[in-house]
Amino acid sequence: MLSIAVCGAGPAGLAAALFLARDGHRVRLFERFETPRPLGSGLLLQPTGLAVLRQLGLDASVTARGARIARLHGIAGRSGCTALDVRYRAIGPEWCAIGIHRAVLFEVLYSAAVAEGIAMDCGVTIGRDDRRLGQFDLVVDAMGANSALSAYYGARRVLEYGALWVNLPWPGAPFQPDHLEQRYEGASRMAGLMPIGWVDTPHNPQAAFFWSLRRRDHAAWRRASLSAWVDEVAGLWPAVAGQLAEIGAHDACTFAVYDHFSRAKPYDGRYVQIGDAAHATSPQLGQGANMALLDALALSLALRAGSDLPQSLRHYAEMRRWHVRLFQLASALFTPFYQSSGRILPALRDHLLAPLTRLRPLDRFVARLVAGMTVSPLRGESFQPLSFPEKKGPGVG
Repeated sequence: MLSIAVCGAGPAGLAAALFLARDGHRVRLFERFETPRPLGSGLLLQPTGLAVLRQLGLDASVTARGARIARLHGIAGRSGCTALDVRYRAIGPEWCAIGIHRAVLFEVLYSAAVAEGIAMDCGVTIGRDDRRLGQFDLVVDAMGANSALSAYYGARRVLEYGALWVNLPWPGAPFQPDHLEQRYEGASRMAGLMPIGWVDTPHNPQAAFFWSLRRRDHAAWRRASLSAWVDEVAGLWPAVAGQLAEIGAHDACTFAVYDHFSRAKPYDGRYVQIGDAAHATSPQLGQGANMALLDALALSLALRAGSDLPQSLRHYAEMRRWHVRLFQLASALFTPFYQSSGRILPALRDHLLAPLTRLRPLDRFVARLVAGMTVSPLRGESFQPLSFPEKKGPGVG
């Protein structure tokens, strides 16, 4: 058994710590915040991520508080054309994603880590030369795309667009409780509303609202009045304006920025990268947390199977290589159709790409791609994504 340092208490780090501790390794978790907490708003748990949580015995706790997402639906504002239409039922009637607040996923994983008795050092900033890491056989970097533990020096593309995120009470009609809805003006403006279940009580369901924004425009957005922004959103999507008017300050919104890179070799000696420290991309395909959870499981499986550490880390990278490459490629291809400054790509999206993807069998292919099921998430392993029959009530578990 190994002595392992896991750096970072996001989904990747917490899931890895749980898997590795349950495998019998001596695990210590390092976190930069004094009190571990989630960053961000809502996220989509795909069938792949849900299957990882099932292996941890945590899927019921998560899905009971999440919102079933049966369809991703986007409309181009001025033309009224359907610009995005992904229906999980194209795979089968029981398939869906789960919209969930990041705080809920964090709470479930963190509580499980505490219950497991995993040692935690909080309020600690870790760098590669930190002497505390010298006592460990393996160091797992789960500190995200801007990790100071293992800086990335390869080809890295800073994406032009980020997004503002804010949590709101679920607005109800006319919105469908199992749809992630988006509205576009070309590809330069995008608004979205995603059901994310409940945080404190099932009687107060929530939604995550997001608004596409260039990195360079964020400072100007903060200087402008909130009412001017609400008016801008209302011009694109009048139905959400009343909800946004309740936002009291700019700081209620989180601005998320995104990079695009992937390590060809996500390990070096006794260091291994998982989650966004290993590969980062646009959130257009809703894969971030799911890829992190898959990495955590893959690392655990590789360490179980390997005869020595170098062999295990090579096996980990091989298990995840093709799944990661597929989503890196898909993100690079599809993101400009939904977040870019040009006019040609959104026109092709509305009048060619979107209509084609609604035809059989392309609709099933696209649904499987978004669900994370196009290629094996863990190459060489018998890993089955998780489906949920539809049921009524605040949760889906």
